[in-house]
Amino acid sequence: MPLRRTLLGGAAAVLAAGALAAPAVAQQRRPARAATPAIPTSPASTPLGPLDTAARQAVLIDADTNAVLLEKNADERMTPSSMTKIMTMYIVFDMLKQGRLRMDQQLPVSERAWRMGGSKMFVELNSTVSVENLTRGVIIHSGNDACIVLAEAISGSEQQFAELMNEYGKRLGLKDSSFRNSSGWPDPEHRMTARDLGILAAHLINDFPQYFPIYSERSFQWNGISQENRNPLLGRVPGADGLKTGHTEEAGYGLIGTVKRGDRRLILVVNGLNSMRQRGEEAERLLEWGFREFENVVLFRAADTVEAAPVYLGEQATVPLVGGRDLVLTLPRQWRRNLTVKLRYNGPLPAPIAKGQEVGQLDVSGQGVPPMVLPLYAGADVPKLGLIPRIPAVIARMVSG
Repeated sequence: MPLRRTLLGGAAAVLAAGALAAPAVAQQRRPARAATPAIPTSPASTPLGPLDTAARQAVLIDADTNAVLLEKNADERMTPSSMTKIMTMYIVFDMLKQGRLRMDQQLPVSERAWRMGGSKMFVELNSTVSVENLTRGVIIHSGNDACIVLAEAISGSEQQFAELMNEYGKRLGLKDSSFRNSSGWPDPEHRMTARDLGILAAHLINDFPQYFPIYSERSFQWNGISQENRNPLLGRVPGADGLKTGHTEEAGYGLIGTVKRGDRRLILVVNGLNSMRQRGEEAERLLEWGFREFENVVLFRAADTVEAAPVYLGEQATVPLVGGRDLVLTLPRQWRRNLTVKLRYNGPLPAPIAKGQEVGQLDVSGQGVPPMVLPLYAGADVPKLGLIPRIPAVIARMVSG
């Protein structure tokens, strides 16, 4: 019989005590023509109720719990413009990790890369540039030319590199993205969603912590030209350390931004804004709202025993149920008292049981709290009883029904 029990101690006690908590035109260096004003047709959805935003598409995610704090048209296919370069750099970082590229490796500049328009690193024709410098050219300068140099070195052509981007997208769980080039250059079939961009950003941050700090560098000089990082959050919002802006006339002004404060990291994707100024101000407003209105609540630490579950025909009578990691929820600050946590497993658990085996779950719910299911695992091995010791246990089970 499934065993259900409301946890009156443990998590509930912790909660009650309050513990813990560019297109060819838009990417050029000349002033871009203003995009058509983005008038919100509907506010963003949040657990706290509607919240207005000028962005056409938006999503705000807690990077540690994957909780969505805000979303607006988050699954609408849109032009990602230069925010595409997050995927380009994810692949470059993965190639570095695999040893298929080296930071000091020199890559040749083709005529196609040299002629590429829009945002540029200003690589020289028939020269070679190191992967390290090209990386900064993409991240800080948003160089379309640098993207092509990297794409051609990895896949032979940018077209083939786009196929690789699509393969990586499927592998990373991007459900509605289609790549046609490495830079975000306008193409009617080059599309992503705000949600996919948020997922991709989280993967890059988590998978390549050794390279991610490049995104917080403020400027880079190449070929005698110094260019500033275009991320408006850097130096403006405390804890901001990445990631990437984008702009085309079709898409408007967009940004993938991330801020880390203490143990919390938020990732924001906005697109369809009217100007650079509006992009910076709106991103700052939504990120500050996310930190102000929500908190991360630790239900149990990774090593904490949530419950000692009875075991049938095991060498031990019980097995500890653990989360295997810190069980953390992102909740609006005033919802803490509304939270209900229930334990569920089929008990008694039959032996043998292997440590790390999923054996139960926590059901989290409450008024205004989005329902969540968190897996629980066996915290120890429990071998099955031998034949002779097993007989009394079987008889007792038969008698008790």
